[in-house]
Amino acid sequence: MGSPEPVTSASTALLTDHYELTMLASALSNDTADRPCVFEVFARRLPDGRRYGVVAGTARVLEAIADFRFTDAELTVLEQTAVVDAATLSWLADYEFRGDIDGYPEGELYFPDSPILTVSGSFAEAVVLETLVLSILNHDSAVASAAARMAGAAHGRPIIEMGGRRTHEYAAVAAARSAYLAGFATTSNLEAGRRYGIPTRGTVAHAFMLLHDSEEAAFRAQVERMGADTTLLVDTYDITEGIETAVRVAGPELGAIRIDSGDVGPLARKARDQLDSLGAKDTRIVVSGDLDEHAIAALRAEPVDAYGVGTSVVTGSGAPTAGMVYKLVEVDGRPVAKRSAHKESRGGRKYALRRHRDTGTAVEEVVWTDSADRPPAGPNDRELQLPLVREGRAVDDLPTLDDARARLRQAQITLPWEGLKLSHGEPAIPTTFL
Repeated sequence: MGSPEPVTSASTALLTDHYELTMLASALSNDTADRPCVFEVFARRLPDGRRYGVVAGTARVLEAIADFRFTDAELTVLEQTAVVDAATLSWLADYEFRGDIDGYPEGELYFPDSPILTVSGSFAEAVVLETLVLSILNHDSAVASAAARMAGAAHGRPIIEMGGRRTHEYAAVAAARSAYLAGFATTSNLEAGRRYGIPTRGTVAHAFMLLHDSEEAAFRAQVERMGADTTLLVDTYDITEGIETAVRVAGPELGAIRIDSGDVGPLARKARDQLDSLGAKDTRIVVSGDLDEHAIAALRAEPVDAYGVGTSVVTGSGAPTAGMVYKLVEVDGRPVAKRSAHKESRGGRKYALRRHRDTGTAVEEVVWTDSADRPPAGPNDRELQLPLVREGRAVDDLPTLDDARARLRQAQITLPWEGLKLSHGEPAIPTTFL
């Protein structure tokens, strides 16, 4: 296999976990590796106080699985560190997922015990995907679930995702995608813009203001290069003087000002009055600085035109993981279940539909197994899982990122009004097992 080579950030195979390869090696040794199995991804509960979760990251999971191969460099690492034996190395060298995957599409709501993703294949080929699948779904769904609450609190005002400096460099790109899926208007992350076609926006930081000998000089440099429609940062020194200088430099056609510190509600009010008095009636006010969904909701009555959100969205606003698990639920067509206290699972491959009133309001999530009678579907019921992969290949015409944004907007409309509250409470709709 030659000498080891560096494993690049583009590799996916070593994103598996040591214990998964331990299970694989052991199963290969006693001829259980090829037994047909079904694994499911679900969350036993929602993060404390949340009324619903948002599925995000499914498309990234499918891309990662399609690329999931053990290269010579990665196999060399496993060999030299004695993680697995020669027989397991040989098996990994030929690895390719050839099973089926079904799941909730991105942008769909989920609740406790919703069968978010179902992976069917041999034990060996499915078990090595656990960490890869969970790392993506737990991160992306946590960000999307928080971002959806923020977008709802903004009540139609645009939000800029600007959390790239508050998380891992690769997580930042995924977070920008999830935030956009959940209703954010733009991102400051240029790689997310390149990779996913997300609109990008951004203005200067305080460093640019401090670079210049005066605030006016900084504003002039920015306006001369970017035009009067740019956004000027006015709170580096005195906000009142900053706004006066900004309008003097850019004229009443100034696009926007940004306030990044202080009690932004009263400051936005004063800023609006001052801008109007200076003739800049169409100049927008953008606020940022440690905002979350609660802060955004508190600003709803203020003259704020847009928000910039960073830390809270990329960290899931207090819930950095969605708490999803990847559990074996079926072996050779036979249901299997974990019995551990407080970590019980329900055996058998699951299916789900959501019931709605004639008005369109969701009232119940119904989950059943192959061993149960399929519930009769009413005219307002909607099945939730879609076929995603068949015999190792992604199915045609999977939903796009824009499809996911539209799906989430429609799904939120179906929630009972209590389900959109930011206060603590039970899940918006109950889950019923048949």
